[in-house]
Amino acid sequence: MEYWGSIEKPIVLLGCAYLSWKIVRHIWSFLNIEKDPITVLVTGAAGQIGYALVPMIARGAMLGLDQPVIIHMLDIEPAAESLKGVKMELIDAAFPLLKDVVATTDVVEACKGVNVAVMVGGFPRKEGMERKDVMTKNVSIYKAQASALEQHAAPDCKVLVVANPANTNALILKEFAPSFPPKNITCLTRLDHNRALGQVSEKLNVHVGDVKNVTIWGNHSSTQYPDVNHATVKTAAGEKPVRALVADDQWLNTEFITTVQQRGAAIIKARKLSSALSAASSACDHIRDWVLGTPKGTWVSMGVYSDGSYGIPAGLIYSFPVTCEKGEWSIVQGLKIDEFSKAKMDATAKELVEEKSLAYSCLN
Repeated sequence: MEYWGSIEKPIVLLGCAYLSWKIVRHIWSFLNIEKDPITVLVTGAAGQIGYALVPMIARGAMLGLDQPVIIHMLDIEPAAESLKGVKMELIDAAFPLLKDVVATTDVVEACKGVNVAVMVGGFPRKEGMERKDVMTKNVSIYKAQASALEQHAAPDCKVLVVANPANTNALILKEFAPSFPPKNITCLTRLDHNRALGQVSEKLNVHVGDVKNVTIWGNHSSTQYPDVNHATVKTAAGEKPVRALVADDQWLNTEFITTVQQRGAAIIKARKLSSALSAASSACDHIRDWVLGTPKGTWVSMGVYSDGSYGIPAGLIYSFPVTCEKGEWSIVQGLKIDEFSKAKMDATAKELVEEKSLAYSCLN
């Protein structure tokens, strides 16, 4: 009897455990109600960045692995057939999170009810074109899209401008969507931020995930200032300053900065095409952190509407270090800025002031 009792007891316990697991799983499946889908607009969706971006959104890289999405894709009439092909591929990929796809050349249809807008489409600078010619084209595009977003997008729609000149395109969009809160219109400098993280990780031979709090100040252009003065690396002995670990101020103040500034041109030279994959990935990073929040103790770089912080003129779309919580970004305050950094920050602000003036002259 003792022998059989010693066997029966664990069997009974295992049976109870199994029944408990079944009950818990049943309750979880009952409570685990699927979220309402979020509608994401991608303009220029038939282009290289758009083609790389839409599957990332559909797979959950932008809004989370449990968040259903509806994707609206917009492009110009000459790209309509290519856009149709992208829609076909999205359908063929059978993404579980993708609830619907709209592919259109109609800006009103594209903007209806969107919660997140990723503005990839724009007019690229071509050989022989003057800056004002490019700006005139983009002012016209972003003026029309701003109007459509204001009238047809969800009231709390978050906008990310990717197309260059990204900062000034975002500013134009803001001007022509006056009912949009300024905090809902941003531009992409996360690509530059990620490039800076990558350069530090390669220099120190550490994993990029162990590097944090680099900052991109200013314009998404060759005047941007990649700053490591507050960046740290996670080591076995705790977090250590990047500048101390690199121990090469000459590299950090020259080659590191220019490598990040000119990385896009270097990729075009090597690939004979622009950096589509990394741009799409960083757009997902930007929106994900904005919507879901940045990890505690970590900031990221976003082009946002300046409130005068760090002496940057108010009214520019300028890249700052920001933290995000509950769908809102906040500029990191109180960082110590040395003379070298201040000069770099002011120089890129000066370029943005000039771009703003040029854009407004195109409006007239």
